[in-house]
Amino acid sequence: MSRRPFDPRLLRRVPATRRQFAALGLLGVAAAVVVIAQATTLAALLAGAVGGQLDRAALAGFVAAVAARAGVVWGQGVVAARAAATVKAALRGELLGAVGRRGPEWVAGQRAGEIATLAGRGLDALDAYFTGYLPQLVLGVTVPVAVLGRMVFADWSSALIVAVTLPLIPIFGALLGWQTEAATKRQWRRLAMLGGHFLDMVAGLPTLRAFGRERAQVDVVHRMADEHRTATMRTLRIAFLSGMVLELVATLSVALVAVPIGLRLLDGGIGLETALLVLLLAPEAYLPLRAAGARFHASMEGVTALDAALSLSTVETSARADDVPGVVREIRLESVTVEYDRTVALRDVSLTIRAGERVAIIGPSGAGKSTLLGLLLGFVRPTSGRVLVDGVDLATLDLDAWRGRLAWVPQRAHLFAASLADNIRLGAPGATDEAVRIAVRSAALDEVVEALPDGLDTVLGERGHGLSSGQRQRVALARAFVRDAPILLLDEPTARLDGGSEAAVLDATRRLVAGRTALMVAHRPALLAEADRVIRVTDGHVVSLAEAAA
Repeated sequence: MSRRPFDPRLLRRVPATRRQFAALGLLGVAAAVVVIAQATTLAALLAGAVGGQLDRAALAGFVAAVAARAGVVWGQGVVAARAAATVKAALRGELLGAVGRRGPEWVAGQRAGEIATLAGRGLDALDAYFTGYLPQLVLGVTVPVAVLGRMVFADWSSALIVAVTLPLIPIFGALLGWQTEAATKRQWRRLAMLGGHFLDMVAGLPTLRAFGRERAQVDVVHRMADEHRTATMRTLRIAFLSGMVLELVATLSVALVAVPIGLRLLDGGIGLETALLVLLLAPEAYLPLRAAGARFHASMEGVTALDAALSLSTVETSARADDVPGVVREIRLESVTVEYDRTVALRDVSLTIRAGERVAIIGPSGAGKSTLLGLLLGFVRPTSGRVLVDGVDLATLDLDAWRGRLAWVPQRAHLFAASLADNIRLGAPGATDEAVRIAVRSAALDEVVEALPDGLDTVLGERGHGLSSGQRQRVALARAFVRDAPILLLDEPTARLDGGSEAAVLDATRRLVAGRTALMVAHRPALLAEADRVIRVTDGHVVSLAEAAA
C-alpha cells in the first residue's frame, strides 16, 4: 500500500519494540493456522449437515477455532497497543531531548507550534497505524501463504487462480497509496501550519488586542482551518475510492474461484467438502490485504507524523563524547562565526575567559550578545570556528555534563505551573529544603515567600502568573544559587525592572557572581562595576576590550 509500509528506523531508535513486533509476527502465524483450522472444520461440518449427519468432532473443532481466532485478535490488539504506547513515549522523549540539545534557536527555526502539534496530535495518530494497519500487514503476509499452501493440496487449479489474482491487490494498493501519501503530507503540512500560527497568535494576543488586529487573525485562522478541511476531504475522497477499487478487485478474484468450483461440483469433478473448503479459504486469502488497504489510509497521518518525528529528533552527535574537565581553567572562542537563515549573528569572534574572571558584554540590541551565551550553553553551534573548554572542543563534550557546570539566568525567567520550591529546584532536583531556604534568602526572595499564602509550597500560575517581573527574576537567581555552579551566564537579569526590583536583583547578583566565573550581558552601570573587564560587541564583531573600572 505504501512505498515503505514499515520504517526500519523504529527498530534502531526504539529497541524496546523489537519483542513486541516479534510477538506480533508470531501471532500472525498463529492466526494463519487458526484460519486454516476454522475453514477445514467448517467445511467438514457443512458437508456432514448436507448429508444429514452432525459431525460433533468438526463442530467442537470449529468452536475451538473461532475461540482461538478471537483470542489471537485480542492478543494482536494488546501487543499493538503496547507497541504504539512505547513508540509514542520514546519519540516524545526524543523530541524533548532534541529541543534541549539544540536549544531555543532551533525550536524557533522549526516553529514551536509545529513541534507541539507533532508531539501531541501527530504522534497520537500512530494508534491507527499500530493497532490497525500493522497487524493487518502481518496477516497479509502469513494468511495468504498459509491459504495457498492448503489450497494446493485441496485443489491446485483454484490455488493457481488465487496465486495469479492475489498480487493485484497490493499492486493497485501501491498505486493508490502513492496518491494518498502525497495528499496526507499536504494535509499534515496544513495542520502543522495551523497549529503553529494558532500558538503564535495566542502568545501574541495582548499585542494583537492593543493594535486592534485580533479580528483579522481570527479570519486568518478560519482560512487556514478551511484549507486543512479541504486537504482532509481530498485525502478521504482518495481513501474511499481506493477502498472501492480494492473491494472490486477482491470480489472479482473470489468470483473467478467460485464459478469454476460451482461448475465442477455440478459435474461431479470435485467433492462437496473440498469445494466448500476452497470457497471458504478463497475470501480469507484476500481479506487481510483488503483490510490492510483500508486501514492504511486511516493510518497515513500517523505514518507522516512518524517520519517527521524521526527526522526532527535526529541530532548530529560526535563519534565520541569527551569528559568535562574537573576544574575548568579556560574557555576560549577561536574565530567563531554564527550564521542564521537571514543574518550573521557573530563574525570571526575570538575570546578567552579564565577561571574566576567576571566578563561583562555590552552592545546594542541584536549585536550578538545573547548568541555568545547560547554558544556556551550548547544551544548554538558555530558555523565556523571552535569553542574550546580547556583545549577540548565543546562539540565533543557530553553536553548534559557540561551544562551541569553552568547556571543560567535569562532575560525573562520561565516559571512553570508548579510550587515555588519546585521552580527553584529546577536546576538541582535533589536540593534539600534548607538549601532552598538559603537560596531564597540569598536571592532576596524571602519577603516574597512570606507574602505568599502557602510560602514555598504555593503553586504558581502558568509562566509564573501571580509574581511580578522582578520577583520572577529573583526566582531565577534563587535557581542559580541552589544550583551552585562554578560558571554563571547572566543575560541582562535587570532588564525591564523598576528601580526597587532592580536594586534587589543587583544586590543578589553581586552575591551570586562572587568567587565564580561569570559572563554577564549587561547595560546598567551597577552591574558593569562587578566585572573585571568589559567586552563591546557591535554587529557581531568584538570591536573593543576594556578593563573595567575598579
